[in-house]
Amino acid sequence: MFALKSLSHYIFGSASTKESLIELPQGQLYIVRPHSPKGYSELIFKDAAASIRRTGQEFQYQLVIQRAYEEGEAELLEEEEGGGSEGGSLSTEKDERLFLLDESLRLRADLREDGEVVFAWLDLSGDEGDLYEFVCDPSVKAETASAFSLVAAQCQYERKYRKSREHATEQELQEFDFEDEEPIPQASPITSPVTRSPGASPSPSRTRSFSNPLNIGQIDDAMARKVPEKQKAPLRPYEEKPTVAPPSTKQIASGETLANEEAELHLFDFQSGTFIRQEEKVFATVTELGGWKYLLHIGSSEKQWLDQDVNQDLNPVFNFEYLSFIFNHYTNDGSAYSWLLRFKDRETEERFQEGLMQALWEHSNETKWVKAKDTDRDYVLDAFNDLVLEDPREAEAREEDEALEDYSEDEDDSRPRSEHYDSDESEDDVDPHGGDDNINSQLAVGAKNDRSFVVRGSKIGVFKHTNDNHLEFTTNISKVETPGGKLFSPTKVMLHAGDRNMVLQNANDPNSLYRMDLEYGKVVDEWKVHDDIPITSFAPQNKFAQMTDEQTFLGLSNNALYRVDPRLSGNKLVDSELKQYATKNGFTAAATTEKGYIAVASSKGDVRMFDRLGINAKTHIPALGDPIIGLDVSADGRWVLATTRTYLLLIDALQQSGKNEGKLGFEKSFAKDDKPQPRRLGLTPAHVAQFQHETKAPLSFTPAKFNVGQGKEETTLVTATGPFVITWSLKKVLAGRRDPYSIKRYSDEIKADNFQFGSDKNIVVALPNEVGMVAKRSLQRPTRESIMATPKRASRGGKYGGWLGRDDVVNSPY
Repeated sequence: MFALKSLSHYIFGSASTKESLIELPQGQLYIVRPHSPKGYSELIFKDAAASIRRTGQEFQYQLVIQRAYEEGEAELLEEEEGGGSEGGSLSTEKDERLFLLDESLRLRADLREDGEVVFAWLDLSGDEGDLYEFVCDPSVKAETASAFSLVAAQCQYERKYRKSREHATEQELQEFDFEDEEPIPQASPITSPVTRSPGASPSPSRTRSFSNPLNIGQIDDAMARKVPEKQKAPLRPYEEKPTVAPPSTKQIASGETLANEEAELHLFDFQSGTFIRQEEKVFATVTELGGWKYLLHIGSSEKQWLDQDVNQDLNPVFNFEYLSFIFNHYTNDGSAYSWLLRFKDRETEERFQEGLMQALWEHSNETKWVKAKDTDRDYVLDAFNDLVLEDPREAEAREEDEALEDYSEDEDDSRPRSEHYDSDESEDDVDPHGGDDNINSQLAVGAKNDRSFVVRGSKIGVFKHTNDNHLEFTTNISKVETPGGKLFSPTKVMLHAGDRNMVLQNANDPNSLYRMDLEYGKVVDEWKVHDDIPITSFAPQNKFAQMTDEQTFLGLSNNALYRVDPRLSGNKLVDSELKQYATKNGFTAAATTEKGYIAVASSKGDVRMFDRLGINAKTHIPALGDPIIGLDVSADGRWVLATTRTYLLLIDALQQSGKNEGKLGFEKSFAKDDKPQPRRLGLTPAHVAQFQHETKAPLSFTPAKFNVGQGKEETTLVTATGPFVITWSLKKVLAGRRDPYSIKRYSDEIKADNFQFGSDKNIVVALPNEVGMVAKRSLQRPTRESIMATPKRASRGGKYGGWLGRDDVVNSPY
């Protein structure tokens, strides 16, 4: 175990990016009572993960065993227990066991002859000799278990001696290996949890100490021989060598220096999933190149490490609690690396942050930082900090079932599934690419009729939402054409008038929209908006307008916001409700609340809030500089969600102080020296690097959406990038959790996604040639395993596009 001592520095060192220091992702938890009449052993959690977490107190850590559910198990238990009415403490006991990491636990590990690794510790509230045992799944690597033992020893050292593990020698850490304890008794197999007798436990010769450094080689050999018969998420072969820093390509930077600070440099290692120190003392310098271009250079007297252009792909994250700055670096071949700078104190990091953010803002806005208002500069800096938002509703928020959120869907489902795009086609007739070169591009999810509509070139596929939460292909609208008979491919669609109509945009006619009657599957009207004002985007009159007979809706041009009324003769723009700006603001997206309040975003990255059309905005949110490609707002107007290519921005529109306290930014302006506190939601730089290491493509988020439903509170948001669908838990975001998002990998790039109306449990996903509905609970925490998991593609006799999950793919041109 202690031969791995150097590794732990990086496990602890990366705590700024994850809640758990280290994890054993799969195993079973038992309690073993060798001398008790209650029975020899009892299975507590059939499927669980073990982790070591920090607590809120210095030098204090917890051993955490968290339960994972099989499909349907959580719902069944909830029904049996009266709909989840039990108190929070009982629920926690049901799903999670917490143990303060102290030497009194006598925590130790053994490797058995069959390759099984088991951790054991005393049940301090039980009878003498009672033990908890965590039996690792065969898929858990030996080095992971060894590292887990080491980190546990170091945590106990810190608790006992009230000082950093960095002061501990190997001899001092040996104090916590507890090799003098009795051999760990054998727990019962899962199929027979209470039948083993005390006499069946193995003799001391049948187990080997896992913590003895002399046995590490034996452990590795034994684990290599122990190959599991199946894995839920098989991994492709992966390089075993540590990640090596790429060679530096020196750029010439002769302009003004905006920052030059000393720091410690770490590189994220893809193999171990940790940051590894590269050099103790480097200088991080931000320099102006000219033409609104800037360079981040990191080097020392010994080595020049990297040069990186300062732009949105840098994906910067500052964490002042751990005095760290994490960012991404890209080589000429598109490979991504994640780096960490650790500063000596907060003042040093603040100086560096000011210089870097000045460069990033000036690059994006092509305006000098000094011209920005003080409040705007503070807003920009806050957006890139690793913040914790305080939410007044938190105490009243309903508890999310985190076991469901972390649930991993079993891939070995053998139930019948719909494979064919048309029920009268034979298997050999199915063409998965639809016989054309088009791909799926747009998705509209119905609110009244349980239908989803997928645009594919000049066709629209219609899918029914079944009672068992799957999709069933119903029909294909084969030709989308103007009333004059000209074929076109819609670039934007919106359901309208009780889901009976669909509003379509034609890129070749920027001043008009088209109405399709979905009952007939035909475009029946062309709406000329205005002769001189184009329509670049549109949105419903209010959040739930598509469920009603409301005819009007909002339209956007580059510099105007207006109402469209199809009932008008001639042009459909309502002149009395037009707000036009003299400058080109580059409006890109709009969204509305239940009351009809309006949020509008731009390619400059700013957001405006209106209480009605035809007037100036009540609130103007400064631009971070990155174009906003999507916008959503909660029904009550509290939360505004903006999407850029590389991150999301969550804005709290509720005023917390001043004369307008309790009012929304839609209703009353924020004070001159006040702005809503932003929350920048992004993948951690380490995950970005892993994503790009897998996909060889940069991040590119689809427009993020809240779950939506009348009378339903927003709890989750969904987006996608490349082959990964991603959900954020709003509750976790507001609580400042280190693990607020979950992912699922698909077999191809995700073109569009959205929640099923009225629930956050199911997500409709459109791939280039497939459409599916996936349960939110099947998404996993982002780990090396879930990111690398190989998307399965079954033969034609089985699942099509198997990584979409069970029973959720319609095998069709869609």
